[in-house]
Amino acid sequence: MMLKNSFFLVILLIVFTSCDKNRVFDEYQAVGQSWHKDSLVSFVFNQKDTLSKHNLFITLRNNKNYPFNNLFLIVEIEEPSKNSLVDTLEYQMATPEGVLLGEGMTDTKENKLYYKENFVFKKPGEYRINILQAVRKTGKIEGIEKLEGVTDVGFRIEKAE
Repeated sequence: MMLKNSFFLVILLIVFTSCDKNRVFDEYQAVGQSWHKDSLVSFVFNQKDTLSKHNLFITLRNNKNYPFNNLFLIVEIEEPSKNSLVDTLEYQMATPEGVLLGEGMTDTKENKLYYKENFVFKKPGEYRINILQAVRKTGKIEGIEKLEGVTDVGFRIEKAE
């Protein structure tokens, strides 16, 4: 019986580690049941590889309380030299019928949203990613104060194939 359990654990370990062989960095931060417009989500990581291409993703968990069809984000990547690049991004989060996009069988969906494709880090060292939500109602200047339905915000780096 002990041998059977050990074998099962080894198989599980192999399956879970081999499925994600391209992952370089993957981290989430919880924001509660809503994401406040002034709540900056930051990720810090050390990057040594300045030759390989990488795909960068914003990862997001949201639930049925998410009231919009799309999502606007302001994303800043700060290099070790303190230079930074800021992008305003838009992602579709639901179909026109209101069905949430993303992976998951429950009311919570996980979205893996492209940020940068085939990105090469210029310098080795510490990088910082800052993410703010910038959702606004149509025709309004002021942003949504609390974006309901977003529970976790993440950042992921994968080696490009």
